[in-house]
Amino acid sequence: MCPLKGCSDSWSPSIRTAFFSLKSMSLVRLKIKGISYSQTQNGAYALILNEVEGDRKLPIVIGAFEAQSIAIALEKEIKPPRPLTHDLFKNFSDRFDIVIKQVIIHKLVDGVFYSSIICERDGIEEIIDARTSDAIALALRFNAPIFTYKTILDKAGIFLKFSSKEKDQKESDDSIMVDEILQEGETVEIDSGATDGYTELTIEELETELKKAVTNEDYEKAAKLRDEISKRN
Repeated sequence: MCPLKGCSDSWSPSIRTAFFSLKSMSLVRLKIKGISYSQTQNGAYALILNEVEGDRKLPIVIGAFEAQSIAIALEKEIKPPRPLTHDLFKNFSDRFDIVIKQVIIHKLVDGVFYSSIICERDGIEEIIDARTSDAIALALRFNAPIFTYKTILDKAGIFLKFSSKEKDQKESDDSIMVDEILQEGETVEIDSGATDGYTELTIEELETELKKAVTNEDYEKAAKLRDEISKRN
């Protein structure tokens, strides 16, 4: 089923690709700002996307597994002892010469984002429907750009207002709580998130805990430890 309004299931791949090309003028490129978790909603995470040439953020609520997979892809130094599902997909694609060229978040319905993965093999492009979290996890592994349409960003994008304390920190240290995003329809004030007691550990202790977390495949903890180590460097 083609997810796009006015798109026929009978269209050939070339026509569907042309359809995306016609709409490309309204595409806005996004980059990943960060991931945060909910203090009150178990298993709820927020992936924050930032427009490359602007200040608007696009918050997307995702599941714990996808959040961990995206965090692992962002943290290049964390190497899982066994491939995650998205890593397996990347290995499979590499073996059969399939390349992901870009990801497009093309629709927003009742708070749910819909995405498409544009792939290429032997010079032929294909468009595959995917959950946005999966699409972005794969885009990171292929170094593929992420886009959305201006109309979606106009509808769901928000301007985030930072506290003075946060302004003094590095951009990569900005934290956004899921609860604030879900509760606030527009502008939110960002305060520092919980540290889980990691600030009391030395660099050596953090490195030791990071190795243990990766060995135990506790990637959520590993990502937090890596964030704390990054702050010290």
